[in-house]
Amino acid sequence: MLTFLAYFVATVFLVGFLSRIFVYARSPAPLKIPTTPAPTTRLGVVWRLFTEVVFFNSLFKSDKLAWAGGLAFHAAMAVVLIRHARYFVDPMPAFVGPLQIIGIVAGVVMAAALAFLLLRRLVFERVRHISSRADYWILFLLLGIALSGLLMDFVLRPNIVAIKTQLLTMWSSVTGLPPLNSAGDVMFLLHLLLVGALLVIFPFSKLMHAGGLFFSPTRNQVDNPREKRHVAPWAKALD
Repeated sequence: MLTFLAYFVATVFLVGFLSRIFVYARSPAPLKIPTTPAPTTRLGVVWRLFTEVVFFNSLFKSDKLAWAGGLAFHAAMAVVLIRHARYFVDPMPAFVGPLQIIGIVAGVVMAAALAFLLLRRLVFERVRHISSRADYWILFLLLGIALSGLLMDFVLRPNIVAIKTQLLTMWSSVTGLPPLNSAGDVMFLLHLLLVGALLVIFPFSKLMHAGGLFFSPTRNQVDNPREKRHVAPWAKALD
């Protein structure tokens, strides 16, 4: 059962993600529309995309509260994901060991940042007005993942050895669900199902900004309309 769910979730995520990327890559960009001030060289575009991905420059300029919450969430999530490598890799990489305590702190920061972003959507009328139900459901889902993970760290301890064994053999054999011998094991199963649900809806939600950012013409275009005529790929045959 666990193996079937893993393959199903992985297939939906990969096929959905790649199909959306294909659509983004094929979408025409008939106009030169980089958001100014824009870089005038290709190297400048690479640097701009790097700072957008790592530091959220545009969000900082437009909404400081969203920037603070978003940056804290993404940075903490990155540390948490690296920490989770210990469940999927044997032997565990040396650099993962020192991250265990830091990863727990990052989990607390991740949950706090999500709670802050949810509160922001509820409190500020302007943000609440443009928020859809999907925005709230994604936040609740992410918050559920973070809180269930913290509960396993601090309150309901699952059988970590059995869980790691299940995860390491999941892709190579038909395994059942982990043994539910304690409340911690039940919490782990809930945590796993929430992560699976997130991956399934990922390609069909706003979470696709993770890949779509690189195909945004306002971000990936060089600001050189005077030096070089811009012709969309689909229009080159007619030019």
